[in-house]
Amino acid sequence: MPITTRAPYDGTYRKLVLAFDVGTTYSGISYSILNPGEVPQIKGVTRFPAQEKVGGSSKIPTILYYDRDGNVRAVGAESMRESLRDTIEEEGWVKVEWFKLHMRPKSLSKSNSLEEIPPLPAGKSVVSILSDFFRYLYTCARTYIIESHGNGDQLWRSVESNIDYVLSHPNGWEGEQQQQMRRAAILAGLISDTTSGHGRIRFVTEGEASLHFCLQNGFKSDAFKIGAGVIIIDAGGGTIDLSAYGATSNSKKDVYEEIAPPQCHLQGSVYVTLRAKNFLQDYLKGSRFAEDIDAMSDFFDKSAKLAFDCSPLFIKFGGARDRDPALRIRGGQLTLLGYGNFSRISVPVS
Repeated sequence: MPITTRAPYDGTYRKLVLAFDVGTTYSGISYSILNPGEVPQIKGVTRFPAQEKVGGSSKIPTILYYDRDGNVRAVGAESMRESLRDTIEEEGWVKVEWFKLHMRPKSLSKSNSLEEIPPLPAGKSVVSILSDFFRYLYTCARTYIIESHGNGDQLWRSVESNIDYVLSHPNGWEGEQQQQMRRAAILAGLISDTTSGHGRIRFVTEGEASLHFCLQNGFKSDAFKIGAGVIIIDAGGGTIDLSAYGATSNSKKDVYEEIAPPQCHLQGSVYVTLRAKNFLQDYLKGSRFAEDIDAMSDFFDKSAKLAFDCSPLFIKFGGARDRDPALRIRGGQLTLLGYGNFSRISVPVS
């Protein structure tokens, strides 16, 4: 991997590159419009449906809702709207989240004993769900580019038949997982099922993608010295990826090369939440608060977990009448006294 600045695009016609980062819990889009002779600029999609008033949000929840007939009804931030709660319940929509983990290699599954990943809806495969999500990301990218650039409609028409895709995946994903992602792209209509169509997709590991970003934005100058190296840790929703690169030199240019096999562990943040839920089920077993565990787990995931350290944790779930001093519950809030209480949900060391 050369340690250089970007060179001007040497193609003969304008092209668009869309990069989809589909994460276990959150996803994002970046893009670059390649004009002959110009140095490419990488930009991010920072506005999505139902997030218009947020401003500058570069990611959306990796969530879909299907109705009883299997039709997509809400995706991303749209699925989180309070106005949909009654409709979801009344019409029996099915929530799909963490579906990316159903693609995990069997070798990785053995590294984690927790098998509480939400099941896929009846009649849906992980490829079909991923294709629906790809289709949504494509629509979001199209809308954003048209609305964010001068003469956006004309710009889009000039590139819509010349789009390449970059799809990121965890370090531990292999050929089988890449094939599933390719099939999803075909099913979503992003590419044709031909040799030329397949050639419009490039796969990149999350470790390598992070290195590219750091090379352009984050490294200090001494990190580029020959003999220096970097370790990249990508702690995501589903996996924790570790990559090690060293700066070397050949006859033409300085490069970064992998100096150790990349690692991928199914120990991402969703597993912290799953272990917390298991702990709460054990802790509150037989109490009248057992029915509130889902609400507690949801609050832990969205709030308490983000400030997790050895200090007490406060998990809100109910109202002022919810009280049981023996369980450290007061005013609808459960207090856990720090690290000792979570010793049973610590991440196993492999």
